[in-house]
Amino acid sequence: MNQGTGQNKLTVTARRLRGRWNLVVGVVILLALVATAVASYFYVPHDPNRISVMNRFQPPGGEFRLGTDQFGRDLLSRIMVGSRVTILVGVVAVGIGLTAGLLLGGLAAQYGRWIDETLMRLMDAVAAYPPLLLAILFGSIMGPGVVSGMLAIGIATVPLFARLVRANFLTLREAEFVQAARAAGASNARILWRHLLPNTAAILLVQATIAFANAILAEAALSYLGLGTQPPHPSWGRMLREAQDFLVFSPYPALMPGMAIAVTVLGLNLLGDGLRDLLDPKTR
Repeated sequence: MNQGTGQNKLTVTARRLRGRWNLVVGVVILLALVATAVASYFYVPHDPNRISVMNRFQPPGGEFRLGTDQFGRDLLSRIMVGSRVTILVGVVAVGIGLTAGLLLGGLAAQYGRWIDETLMRLMDAVAAYPPLLLAILFGSIMGPGVVSGMLAIGIATVPLFARLVRANFLTLREAEFVQAARAAGASNARILWRHLLPNTAAILLVQATIAFANAILAEAALSYLGLGTQPPHPSWGRMLREAQDFLVFSPYPALMPGMAIAVTVLGLNLLGDGLRDLLDPKTR
């Protein structure tokens, strides 16, 4: 009986995944990114910071599979190590935005009136403040680096989650099953944990994948401007910045990290689209 039930569940899952090519491609790209970051702790073809003047601007192939930059550093090794920063910034920034947005959006929806108005106007003010200026502010206080960049990106993400949580909580609390739970004597905390949060989780998951992609782009932009990851630590955005003055000699130092950023962001956007289609009851 249990074996048959398990097979039925696998069949239903396979049917739901059929035709979701965007979800499959997104998952593959995300897994490849994570695998690359994990592998970089155990193996890289070369020291990512080793300078070799004799190997400057090597094309892809042979000893250097993705080529070398203006200092003769291996591009593959630097991209592999740089993927750690990409994942770290994305996870921390989305974590900050999701946690704070869930708290603020939940409070606004739960208590309403002046609390709702105050928190939403605060979110409007934060959303109107460019992430770059936040990064400059934190950089002037803490110094430029990964930490200040993560804080700036995370705070800039809070309004997205706060508004999403507030809108869904306001809609769900008028639903019949919530009204029935309230009539049965369920407390506000129980309604929140048993009804509101579970029915909002899918939407938050989709938004988190999109915010992850935006965080990667923001980190690359901050590193490009010198406000993110600092040398000698590799970063995809900083690799682009360092390569722009040497495009006449070789396009690969800019092409390879640019492709890494583009493929990663594309994969996360495809993952978000696939999850939205998969979790939306209207498209099942």
